[in-house]
Amino acid sequence: MFENRDLHFVSVFYGGPNGGNPAPIVLDADGMSDADMQQVARAFGHESGFVISPPAGADYDLALRFWVPNHEMSMCGHATVGAIWLLQHLGRLEKDHLDILTKSGRVQARILDAESVEISQPAGTIEPVPSDDIAEILSVLGIAERHLAPFPIQNACTSRVKTLVPLASPDILDNLQPDYTRVEAICTRIGSTGLYPYAAVDRAEQVFDARQFPQSSGYPEDAATGIAAAALSFGLLANGLVEASPRTITIRQGRAMFRPSEISVRFNVDHGQATGCWLGGRVRMDGGEATAA
Repeated sequence: MFENRDLHFVSVFYGGPNGGNPAPIVLDADGMSDADMQQVARAFGHESGFVISPPAGADYDLALRFWVPNHEMSMCGHATVGAIWLLQHLGRLEKDHLDILTKSGRVQARILDAESVEISQPAGTIEPVPSDDIAEILSVLGIAERHLAPFPIQNACTSRVKTLVPLASPDILDNLQPDYTRVEAICTRIGSTGLYPYAAVDRAEQVFDARQFPQSSGYPEDAATGIAAAALSFGLLANGLVEASPRTITIRQGRAMFRPSEISVRFNVDHGQATGCWLGGRVRMDGGEATAA
C-alpha cells in the first residue's frame, strides 16, 4: 500500500527531547487513492501529509492533501510545515518561498533556516460560545468555573474552528482529565473541530500553554496543533492578552503527552490591524513505525 512510496517520518514543532508532533509525509502521492491515503494515516495513527502535483497551468509550486485516521482534512499546519521542511532537507526545492494548493485554499510557506519553516494563515474570526453550552464543555474537561481565567470561552478560526477555553493556570491545564468519549458530541454541538484549553505562562513575553482534544480524528490528543495555535493567537488578541504587532507569540503544547512542542505565531499587521499570521517552528527527522498493516 505504501511500502514503495517515498514516505518519511518527521516531528514538527519540537520543543525538547522526544518533542513535536509526528507526521508521516508521502512525497510522491500522485496516483494514490483516498483509501490509500487514509490507510497511511491509520497505519501510523497520526495526521499525514501527501505531496501531489498542482493542476497543470496553475500558479502553485505544489499541492498537499491531509488525512487523519478517521477522515480527510482541508488543512493541517504541522503536516504542511513538515512537508516543506522535508523537501528542503532532501534538496528538492529550488526556492525558499512557496505557494501551496490545499483544500482550504492557497497557503504560502517560507523557509527560515535549516530547522524552521513558517506558513501563512488568514486573519482569525472569533465568536463567543453560547452560554447554554459552557457547562457541558466544563463537564467534558472535568473542571468547574473556578478553574477558568476571566476571559470568555470562544470559537476561533483561521482554517478550522477551535474552541478556546481559558484556564487560570498551567497546572490546571496539565492536570486535565477529559472525558474523551464526550468530546465529539460537544464539538459537533458547538460547531468546533476541537477543544483547545490554554493558560498564560508569561504575558509579558507572550508565552502560553495549550492542549488540543480533537473532535473526531481517531486519537484523543495532539502533541502540537498549528491551526489551533493560529486561532488561539487571534483569540488572545481579541482578549487583549497579546498585541497587534509582529512580536512572536509562543504556544507550548504536548507536555502532558511527554512530547514537548513549541509553535511560533507572528501577526501580519497593516495600519495597526492583524491581517493574518505566520505560524511555524522547528522540524526534525523522526523514526516512525506503522501500528497497523
